[in-house]
Order: sequence, then structure tokens, then C-alpha cells
Amino acid sequence: MSQTAINLVAIFVFLMTFSSLLGPLIHLSPTIPALATVTFLGIATLDNFSFQGKGGTIVLDFMARFSPEYKERILHHEAGHFLVAHLLGIPITDYTLSAWEAWKKGQPGQGGITLEDRELTAQIETGQIGAQLLDRYCTIWMAGIAAETLVFKSAEGGNDDKFKLTEILQVLGFSEAVYQQKQRFHLLQSKNLIEENWDSYQALVSAMRKGVSVEDCTKVIG
Repeated sequence: MSQTAINLVAIFVFLMTFSSLLGPLIHLSPTIPALATVTFLGIATLDNFSFQGKGGTIVLDFMARFSPEYKERILHHEAGHFLVAHLLGIPITDYTLSAWEAWKKGQPGQGGITLEDRELTAQIETGQIGAQLLDRYCTIWMAGIAAETLVFKSAEGGNDDKFKLTEILQVLGFSEAVYQQKQRFHLLQSKNLIEENWDSYQALVSAMRKGVSVEDCTKVIG
């Protein structure tokens, strides 16, 4: 079961346990929480095996969006990816800022930018990636964490980005000792790029908040 599904199940079981304890006080039959729990666990299992946990991701994302900071973190995180990708010459074809948007477009996760990565894919298939191209993508992957850190002084997202970087380094045969080193190096590189283009970054955040097209986002960067 995915971590998202596990989190959702844990939340639901807690609520059902709580309702069972309060049941006698509010005259709620203990059968109702029990049936609700069994039904929910069945749905969660179906979601995990049939939809790879996307349903759970959408529900958790929807619940989290009641927090304004959560939405702003995702916005600033993805704007960091977008800006750095543009600056490094990697075309962006689309972006989403919620799990629901991502699901409708057939994308995984809670949202993100979609890159034109045919060159990277072709090189991965050969087992060899040019150092310059690898550096560009590693910097892009770390840019979301960099943006969050610059704006909020800490990063809550970015585990998927770290996984992408680690996965590609594994494919290329790098040792584990290199993973953390590359993360730190490219995090610093992406921070520098965002800081050097801070006005463009702020303009991009405003544009993405309005949900404008990729083309219009690119224009505001200048």
C-alpha cells in the first residue's frame, strides 16, 4: 500500500475510533463506525491496487488545501521548477498545482511541471547521459526545494524530486556516497539561479497563481 493510502487509512481509523468512544454519549450505534471502517478499508485497498493510490492522494491533497500555506508552498515549489527549467533551456509543456488537476491530465502525484524530456529519455535508454544534460536536470529537480527554502525558510515537499535524482544516479552507476553530495550541490545551484532571477520568479508565481498558460508564464519570465 502506498504511503498516501496508509496516511489516509490512519486518519480514517482514528476518526472512527474517536466516534466509537463518543458513540454512547451521542447515542450512535457501534455498528455504524464498524461498517464505515470496513467499507473505507475496502475502497482504500481498491484504490491502491486499481488506481495506484491516486484516489488517496487526491483526498489528502483536497483536505490539505484548507491550509493557505499548503497551497502557497506547492505554488512556490512548482514555480521554482518552472523558472530553473526555463533558464536552463529545458522546455515546459504543462503544469498542475493540485492532485485533482494532475489526475485529470493523467499525471502522477499532487501536481508539478511537465518537461519536454525526449533527449533525456533517449540518453537513458543508451545507458549514457551527457554530463551537461545530467547537471541541468539535477538542478531542475532540486529547484522546488530551493524555492520553498528561500520563501518559507524550510521545505516540506521534494521527496519525489530527491527520488528522481537518486534513481537516475543509480541507473548511471554512481555510488551512494555521491547522492547526498549531488543533492547539496544542485540545491545550491538552483538557489543561486532563483535568487539571481528573483523578480522573474515573483512574476512567475503571480502568473501561475492565476492559472495562465505555459506560454504566458514563459513570457513573464522575460
